[in-house]
Amino acid sequence: MKRLDAAFAALADPTRRAILARLSLGETTVMELARPFEMTQPAVSRHLKVLEEAGLIVRRIEGTKRPCSLAPTALNEIDQWLGMLRRALEANYDRLDAVLAEMEPSKEKDRR
Repeated sequence: MKRLDAAFAALADPTRRAILARLSLGETTVMELARPFEMTQPAVSRHLKVLEEAGLIVRRIEGTKRPCSLAPTALNEIDQWLGMLRRALEANYDRLDAVLAEMEPSKEKDRR
């Protein structure tokens, strides 16, 4: 659950979401990630550290470069949690549909 909390906290920041969107296109370096933002490379690195600690990205060392990419299983825990919520909502809607279906015959009797 700590990992899920960390992932949602990381995703709460628009800059980090933009970084993830860029990484969805493929691996890139910290310098390339910093380019579209009005912030320093160290500031982007701090965002990357949060994303990495949340398990959303992976970084590796390649000489002087630090390429980043989305973690292969980055969204699994989030997806499972959202799936649980979807199933609960569907069950609620199914119950509501059943109640409304039972009410329909009552309305027709009242009209007569």
